[in-house]
Amino acid sequence: MKKGFLITLALLLVLGLAACGNRPPANTQASVEETEIVVFAAASMSGVLSEIANLYTAEHPHVTVIFNFDSSGTLRTQIQEGADADVFISAAAREMEQLEEGDFVLEGTRIDFLENQTVLVIAPDNRSGIESFADMADALLAGDVLLAMGNMDVPAGRYAQEILAYFGLDHDALARTGVITYGSNVREAATQVREASVDIGIVYLTDAVDFDLRVVDIATPEMAGRVIYPAAVLRGSQHADAAQSFLDFMVGDTAMAVFIAWGFAPFV
Repeated sequence: MKKGFLITLALLLVLGLAACGNRPPANTQASVEETEIVVFAAASMSGVLSEIANLYTAEHPHVTVIFNFDSSGTLRTQIQEGADADVFISAAAREMEQLEEGDFVLEGTRIDFLENQTVLVIAPDNRSGIESFADMADALLAGDVLLAMGNMDVPAGRYAQEILAYFGLDHDALARTGVITYGSNVREAATQVREASVDIGIVYLTDAVDFDLRVVDIATPEMAGRVIYPAAVLRGSQHADAAQSFLDFMVGDTAMAVFIAWGFAPFV
């Protein structure tokens, strides 16, 4: 009798332990630390990065991505002055290199991952007759068109100035005649074209896609060089692992397909 009771008790203990072993694990989501990363990115990336961030956070729900979009030069200055940022994405190598020289970039994290193109655009209903950069040069010399471009302290403005020089145009002389207007970043120049406050604009291909502008010519590397986008984790980041995770996601197949849809190309 006693033996039968002990066997029954042992069986009950085994079953109880098995049940505990098969019990689903407690919800660990609450134990995952909520993280916020701040990404300083070139203004030309505002549309595409917002879309990519949604894809990233769907896979990493504990991470919130906050963006600060502006010209690469403005963002570089803010970082140098101590702004709280985890990631920097520039529309040109110069600004990234300046931060590297100042030891603001976490060593080994920089990637050159995207390429854009500098293009000449008009509004879809524009009847200026401008169909190429050569047409632009002639019309500017004649004073027949108003051109929008970025300021000289932003990459898009430097690319535009190189194009003007390629066609033998003196930027400063043209500016004095009043045939050029400026944007503090490239999207401001694109906005001027879309709103028909100017006749033509020099912007990036991705801005033409975003603002539904008509591209009439594309600058060759001989005209303005290549438009390369570098990205890096910043040395002052308090969330370097999450920042690196976001960079890794941006160069993956899912994000790259989105970049391509917006007019970017993988850098090779």
